[in-house]
Amino acid sequence: MNTEKRLTKAYKEAKVEYFDKNSKYIILGDVHRGDDSVSDEFARNQAIFFHVLNYYNNQDYIYVEAGDGDELWEHKNFRHIRLAHKDIFIALKKFFDKSRLRMIYGNHNIYLKDKEYLENNYYQFYDEYNQKRVDLFNGIEPMEALLLKHRVTDQEILIVHGHQGDFINDQFWFLSMILLRYFWRFLHIVGFENPASPARNLYKRHKVEKNYNKWIKKHKIMLICGHTHRTKFPKQDELPYFNTGCCINTRGIPGIEIVNDTIQLVDWRVKVNDQGIMRIDRAVVRGPEPIDRYDCINIEDYDGLKTNCSDAYD
Repeated sequence: MNTEKRLTKAYKEAKVEYFDKNSKYIILGDVHRGDDSVSDEFARNQAIFFHVLNYYNNQDYIYVEAGDGDELWEHKNFRHIRLAHKDIFIALKKFFDKSRLRMIYGNHNIYLKDKEYLENNYYQFYDEYNQKRVDLFNGIEPMEALLLKHRVTDQEILIVHGHQGDFINDQFWFLSMILLRYFWRFLHIVGFENPASPARNLYKRHKVEKNYNKWIKKHKIMLICGHTHRTKFPKQDELPYFNTGCCINTRGIPGIEIVNDTIQLVDWRVKVNDQGIMRIDRAVVRGPEPIDRYDCINIEDYDGLKTNCSDAYD
């Protein structure tokens, strides 16, 4: 199935959630939590990520994890990931316990589609210290797509991971997983890149992004996704395609905030002041822009908007 069919299917089957000017969302994607080994690219940013989660939890945001939260292609045994990043899962559980966690699955954690896998790994875990099973995300229902719909204007925002229609990472995900787990994972450590990944392959990335824009232009729906690992916040004359970027690069953690009926791209980084004191700072990179600016149905010259994907924040 191509991107058009897969995204349309995801849109029609998406979980619908209503929002308004009082709603607050933080959307992060491609966290790729691993087992804290040399192949775990998330490990270098786990302190920043922990601070980010606590910040948004204290501010009463809803946390949307837009796919590939856990690196289950490399580590099918979720227990190793949970033990490696215990503090992170404690922070995530705070969102879950307040019904403010929305977990979208991507290609790297597509196992979350399997109810049995969820029950065996995510619902509960064995607490070795207290020697009993305790709740983690008991009853969680990961989704392929989340459709935000404005209570007043009916404007729609589709949030997916973005692997839909990426043939080798969607329909043939099992083959890609085998290659990554037993081949590319080790070659990546010594500098070789996986050509099947749009995050590593420039040509593939542009192709995937063009397919997103074609879908947006046809269906006139604002789209937020990840998958390519490259942040995107559209310019004035571009289609409403947004990308969360990823949480595993060396430059910090980007995210997309929706608050007070506006949207903005933010960036969290470790900075050092003149006294040599390190701290984690949040910076607004693009925006804030009114959400209704991207209401595709009401854009007069919609057909004239560009489908250019080359402009992205690095």
